[in-house]
Amino acid sequence: MTSQPVTAPDAPLILDPDVVIRPLAEDDWDAIVALEADAYTEDGLSEGRAALKSRYFPGTCFVIEHEGRVGGYLLALPYPPLTSPDLSRAEEGPASPASRNLHAHDLVMAKELRGRGLGPRLLTHLLHAARELGFDHISMVAVRGAHVVWAPLGYRPHPEVELPSSYGANAVYMSMEVG
Repeated sequence: MTSQPVTAPDAPLILDPDVVIRPLAEDDWDAIVALEADAYTEDGLSEGRAALKSRYFPGTCFVIEHEGRVGGYLLALPYPPLTSPDLSRAEEGPASPASRNLHAHDLVMAKELRGRGLGPRLLTHLLHAARELGFDHISMVAVRGAHVVWAPLGYRPHPEVELPSSYGANAVYMSMEVG
């Protein structure tokens, strides 16, 4: 993992003069919905605003701000281990903080920011927040072959986990210990 200073989950982290990781704000949802639709609609994985907003949890959802605009985001919420949200529907209520597993549900970067290592930086930021908030594990579902990107960061596949069909045929449930 890339090292970075430990900051409070609600404190902005300046990566470059033009790139900041900061907590997701209510005014960010239009940009998040647009980025998500651009990234996933073609593959049939787009969830829509209601489902995305239902996966918000304070202190574990972040945006990449690039030149004053939202250029990427990460939504993470407490979720039972070895399970995942169904992309075809919104969560029925607020996430329960009782789970010691933090599920990194969605990470999207604008096309112009891809290839700069910002996705792994967001996950590293999430790892620091997970430690500070007392989570034991972080899980995710890698789609479109992304498991090869996340494995070097410490995420291990769990092929025994059956995923909702909404993730498509090649999705892989992965997790790591927060340690």
